[in-house]
Amino acid sequence: MDNDSRLFEYAGQFRILRQVARGGMATVYEAEQLGPAGFTKQIALKIIHDRYARQPEWLQLFIDEAKLSADLVHGNIVQIYQLGQMDAEFFIAMEFIKGVTLRALIDRHRQLGRPMGPALAAYIASRVCRALDFAHNFVDRRGRRLDIVHRDVSPGNVLLTWDGHVKLGDFGIAKAKTMADPAAQRPLMMGKKHYMSPEQILGGQVDWRSDVFTMGIVLFELFALRPLFTEDETNAAIDEVVVAPIPDVARYIPDIDPALEALFRAALSKSPERRPSAADFGRVLDQFCVLHREPGSPERLQAHLAELFPDSYSPPTEQAPTAGAGGQTAPSERSRPSLVRRLLGLK
Repeated sequence: MDNDSRLFEYAGQFRILRQVARGGMATVYEAEQLGPAGFTKQIALKIIHDRYARQPEWLQLFIDEAKLSADLVHGNIVQIYQLGQMDAEFFIAMEFIKGVTLRALIDRHRQLGRPMGPALAAYIASRVCRALDFAHNFVDRRGRRLDIVHRDVSPGNVLLTWDGHVKLGDFGIAKAKTMADPAAQRPLMMGKKHYMSPEQILGGQVDWRSDVFTMGIVLFELFALRPLFTEDETNAAIDEVVVAPIPDVARYIPDIDPALEALFRAALSKSPERRPSAADFGRVLDQFCVLHREPGSPERLQAHLAELFPDSYSPPTEQAPTAGAGGQTAPSERSRPSLVRRLLGLK
């Protein structure tokens, strides 16, 4: 077979539609990728702020995010399409998520004074655990294990699509053993201080176990609808995470299942070696749902989002019956369970 390896150059264009979010390091826009013959694709465009683009170590983090995430193709991870540069501006083109952040969902529950169902909370967290397990154990095309650590797992970086899927995004400060790390040169707090492990908040070396500790914090917030750590002043925050005993979760989560309470104790252990893997963390959550006969699913999460965000809920597929080919009416999501039961010979 002939070797067809060649450089295929093209000129791409993006049309920016609106600002979606502005973070400390970059701004994210809803945009359209434009191509020939009227081709368009909805994307998210992440553009690094000028002041960080001028600092080599922070620009390298931005570039590494794209390079590191490009091959992390997983159903629970936001997909990266392209890293580009236009004049002095660097950008990342990525999957555009139609939905809300986990932060918005937690805040909505708090606003309504309504606890999140334990099975739903466990389902969402278990999907994030799947994303982390994939990243922690990822092997590149050369067969190298990269030992990726996200370092910024938080409700704001977990995205929930209107059709009920859970996506972990923003690998902006993630590290792999093949990358240079600004925090390795000097003590540097990388991440959000209320979502850090003891070793991370001290600026020490971190591995996958740090992400597991952070998942324990996120899971607590899903159940309790309040943050686990609250100190704003840096030294006080360090004492709260590193020195003070972890709060008794049963005090804030009434009637907590014993298996979940044990999971919290393990994940939030001050000693990294006592923490479970992200895979085991997720399996415990999935087993909890099965034992309580409330297995999670995209359909359940989709229905929940439709109920809590009626004004903005906008799924990518039509839920009401629609005319299909030949004038037939396509079955709606609600009619499918009864159809399945008939096919299985059930009443």
